[in-house]
Amino acid sequence: MSESTHSSTERSPFTKPGFIISAALVVALIAALVVIFFLPKADSTAQPAPASSAAGASSAPSKSADAAGKSVCGLPSSTETALGAAPKSKWELVGKMAAPTDPKTFGPGVTDGDGFRSCFANSPTGALYAAANMIALGSSGTQDELKLSEKLLVPGPGRDAAITKAKTRTSTARSGETAQVSGFLVKSYSPAEADVDLAIKLPNGALAHSVLSLRWVAGDWKVKASDDGQIFSGVAQLSDLSGFILWSGV
Repeated sequence: MSESTHSSTERSPFTKPGFIISAALVVALIAALVVIFFLPKADSTAQPAPASSAAGASSAPSKSADAAGKSVCGLPSSTETALGAAPKSKWELVGKMAAPTDPKTFGPGVTDGDGFRSCFANSPTGALYAAANMIALGSSGTQDELKLSEKLLVPGPGRDAAITKAKTRTSTARSGETAQVSGFLVKSYSPAEADVDLAIKLPNGALAHSVLSLRWVAGDWKVKASDDGQIFSGVAQLSDLSGFILWSGV
């Protein structure tokens, strides 16, 4: 395949409507040998993406017990509002992607018979664990796209669009290669909202990053999506991991 000559100012395929849950996670992050040429060209001065505004149309977070931080499976909450160092994490493979796990403190507190992982702590580390596990679930190839859309997204127009697309989408073969989390920044955090910027190492060794915006809903973290089902914000290629906190399980 010849290298694309697309300008770095052209719209990344990561941000096209319809790239939701498994489609975005698998095509954009896992099938890197195909899509890496369509990413903005690496820039040594590139900085981590700003917090997402794509989900601004989603309904406002509840001011009820959800925002108070009570976990649906009883995980402890935290008064911390920042995460300046990598947590000491145990990692497990979800498909071929390593995901952090601490079932009694940060999550996932629940793993069902299909391997679906949920229930994360209302804390900066809990939000980070949720984001990494969500990407791993989407890339695993073992999870039903409809279930991911129903269980992982904030209720609203974006979730409805994702469910509709999941019901009509034809399954496609997935790459045997996978990506891995290499670093992170918790760009913003409150007990009700969090923006987690994850640096991802692609199968060909290239680095990319994207912000996953989360909301605390019904005692767990969910992904905010724009009305067309888009879940990623500011996807770009990285020249290195400068500016990120190094964190990986592989």
